[in-house]
Amino acid sequence: MVLKPRTSQNIVIGGLSGAMPPALGWAAVADSVPAEAWLLVLIIFVWTPPHFWALALYRNKDYEKSGLPMLPVTHGQQFTRLHILLYSIALLATTTLPFVMRMNGWLYLASAWLLGGWFVWLAWKLYKNYSDALSKQLFKYSIVYLSLLFAALLIDHWFIAV
Repeated sequence: MVLKPRTSQNIVIGGLSGAMPPALGWAAVADSVPAEAWLLVLIIFVWTPPHFWALALYRNKDYEKSGLPMLPVTHGQQFTRLHILLYSIALLATTTLPFVMRMNGWLYLASAWLLGGWFVWLAWKLYKNYSDALSKQLFKYSIVYLSLLFAALLIDHWFIAV
């Protein structure tokens, strides 16, 4: 409530609370919060900035009018596009961790690389040549991406590993 409406890093700050459901759900079911739960939180946390900044780019005028210090408003389009790209690369690396920690297997890893590779490719295209249409495409894909990534986590863990 204090920092979010006052800083251009509002999405990063608010992203932690938005990423908490896996840890909270795990705690409710298992009465513990192991590293695997925190890894899911980390994935959502790293996913949040490129997801919302893609939206903020093509809705920039609305954020400007609202007075919220969104990154494209405070630091410009090019700076925001660079950060979307950097977070997308970090997301690809982060989503490899469930495989590294032996939480999931090869099906998940292949899915994470394919889905994440496309995410990075869209972020790269957006960085190199901005358009509202491409920003919308990345935003929409980010929603599908997270759904498919978590579906791959479940399928690999519960059906392949059994």
